[in-house]
Amino acid sequence: MARMDQFGLDVGIYGPLAKPDNVLGLAQFAESAGFDSIWLADHVVFPTQFEAKYPFSADGAFPSPTSDPLLEPIAAMGVLAGATKTIKIGTAVLIIPYRNPVLLARMLITIDQFSGGRVILGAGVGWLKEEFEVLDTADFALRGKATDEYLEIFKALSAGGEASFDGETYSFSPVHSVPGSVQRPHPPILIGGVSNPALRRVVRHGGWLALALGPKQLPERMAKLKEIAAAEGRRFEDLDLVYKIFLNPGEPKRGPFGERDIGSGSEAQITDDLKAILDAGFQKIIIRYRGESAAAQMEQMERFVADIAPKL
Repeated sequence: MARMDQFGLDVGIYGPLAKPDNVLGLAQFAESAGFDSIWLADHVVFPTQFEAKYPFSADGAFPSPTSDPLLEPIAAMGVLAGATKTIKIGTAVLIIPYRNPVLLARMLITIDQFSGGRVILGAGVGWLKEEFEVLDTADFALRGKATDEYLEIFKALSAGGEASFDGETYSFSPVHSVPGSVQRPHPPILIGGVSNPALRRVVRHGGWLALALGPKQLPERMAKLKEIAAAEGRRFEDLDLVYKIFLNPGEPKRGPFGERDIGSGSEAQITDDLKAILDAGFQKIIIRYRGESAAAQMEQMERFVADIAPKL
């Protein structure tokens, strides 16, 4: 039987319900209900027009209007750290090349300090080329390499003391990084993505945050991760495995070939989907209910705690 501390809640900082009172309410509900963690996605701005395709939907369309409210996750993490006491606060996922790596590391270290060691860094390389261009912090074509190097910078600065870095995409002379993070040697890092380069980062950094991975792709990607771990001399059992799922109760949503989208449908179908994820070896699941209103969203969360989680 699953425990409530095997679940995290995405508090929805983009979309029509991305308002401070709603986000704070969900975070405090999650803590009181016994969730392990709360999670925030990452966009800074949406260009009014873009050609990039969203990689986590069948048709490449972003799941909500890009003119909807959007809150910046690092700033929101600081607020949520002060509004909660024990629940962990993670990013699912933070686009690592969007921000100066030294500033990003120091901001996350500061939140880890204020929260008493509750930060989890879910990290991704990003997909929205036009947003990269607006932010002007990293070359979109080099975003994978930049992510690799920025994560090493995050680790170095989290250790505390003196640090420097000499890389292909970023370098800096010795600096003092005091204090380091509360969590040692650094806050946990989970890598978002399903490609082979993403899975190699998972093995390197210790955790996987899988998103939009359907039942047909999951066994093959899990087998590939085990293969990479073995090749790198890393125990697969030591990896943190987290799955993020959007839950859409009601009429099932359909993919391009008529298949039911995972996480959509009746309560029984959603329960079976969550059981399958846990049975596949994932230790934790991050859930996101969108809802038509704040009241409907909260009602769905209460039903999850009372009716779905006890069946897992």
